[in-house]
Formats: sequence, structure tokens, C-alpha cells
Amino acid sequence: QVQLVESGGGLVQPGGSLRLSCAASGSIISINAMGWYRQAPGKQRELVAAIISGGRKNYADSVKGRFTISRDNAKNTVYLQMNSLKPEDTAVYYCNVKARFGADYWGQGTQVTVSS
Repeated sequence: QVQLVESGGGLVQPGGSLRLSCAASGSIISINAMGWYRQAPGKQRELVAAIISGGRKNYADSVKGRFTISRDNAKNTVYLQMNSLKPEDTAVYYCNVKARFGADYWGQGTQVTVSS
């Protein structure tokens, strides 16, 4: 059974920083991508950032230059460093792992609130 355990969310003032972590455990065959999505109230879930097998990184335009995704392959852990946070970054952030044979795993979500 695959588990994704997220941590690092919370309340931060505009301009502040947070670092999200997601550790994957269990039997995951050949991870193709690890990433973060977010969903704000009343909005669809959207891709924030992903790191693809081979190291390529994709970012949503809204977070380019402010967020950085990284991965520790040995620990099957993906990180999202979020700087210069804005109120519009407020959302539930979900970790996602895509693996071979179409496997698609999701974390439980962690709340990020940017407010003064």
C-alpha cells in the first residue's frame, strides 16, 4: 500500500515563506513524476509544480520565480519551497506521485493560508 505523507503547511503573512514536504512509502514501481497541486475554495485543482523523471521541472506561471520544487530520490521525498507568498496562494496543497502502469497517488492535502 502506498502512502504519501505531507507536512509543512500553515499560516504565513504575505511575503513569507513555507516549505512543504511529501514522503512516499510503500510499493511504488518506477516513479515517473512527483509534484504538487493545489485547490482553492470554489476552484479546480491545478498543477503547481512537478519534477519529472530525468530532472525536468515544470511550474505554473503564477509561481515561477517564487516556488522551487526539489526531490530526494533516496528518500522518495519531494519538497516545495514557497517564497514571496501571496494571498492568492492560499489553498489546500496536495502531493502527487505518478508511477509506471498509470499509477496515480495523492496525499491527504495540507492547508496553506497566506494572510495578514
